[in-house]
Amino acid sequence: MSIKFLAEDDRPREKFLLKGKNSLSDSELLAIIMGSGSRDETAVELARKILTSVDNNWHQLSLLTIKDLVKFKGVGEVKAISIATALEIGKRRANQEIPEKPLISCSKDAYNILKMHLSDLRTEEFWALFLNQSNKVIHIAQLTQGGINQSIVDIRILFKTALEHFSTGIIISHNHPSGNLKPSAEDISITKQVKEAGNVMNIQLLDHLIITQNAYTSFSDEGLL
Repeated sequence: MSIKFLAEDDRPREKFLLKGKNSLSDSELLAIIMGSGSRDETAVELARKILTSVDNNWHQLSLLTIKDLVKFKGVGEVKAISIATALEIGKRRANQEIPEKPLISCSKDAYNILKMHLSDLRTEEFWALFLNQSNKVIHIAQLTQGGINQSIVDIRILFKTALEHFSTGIIISHNHPSGNLKPSAEDISITKQVKEAGNVMNIQLLDHLIITQNAYTSFSDEGLL
């Protein structure tokens, strides 16, 4: 359905879904926060009026109190609190440092991240690190949880997750509760499948780690990739 056929109160949300958050104007963003307008105005129109009163400046809007906000027809305490809360979240976000993404320069770096998830398990699990072009970790995910003997990864889910996070490289890993660090025939086979799929999608398989309680094997270090 085209946006123009939707009720105006629904347009900002639908536009968000269809075109992304960056396509929304300030008034449309504020309209989503409020949720609805008044009897005489749509949410977008009401949002536009509120923003106009502060010269379309979010900093100035954040200075308005709840009492100031409820003076606008159609804004009750609930909407006013929603507006103030959203602005406070923005303020706190701006004051926080962006957390540094871990850099993977060798297999030990990957092991140090993954061992906390895999080293003490009694059943096999399959995890992956998703990396950007600078080899920094941008996402960590558990992909499967298997039985006592095996954990088989769905390659489609692996690369779907990689695409969702715009990854250019991945490191896959699973544990051997038995303590055996030697790759099985199945481990070698799944590694080959992941590598071949990655070559097609231009997403490089950087390593496959087998993790036990106190040690690990790296396919890359062993020349098995």
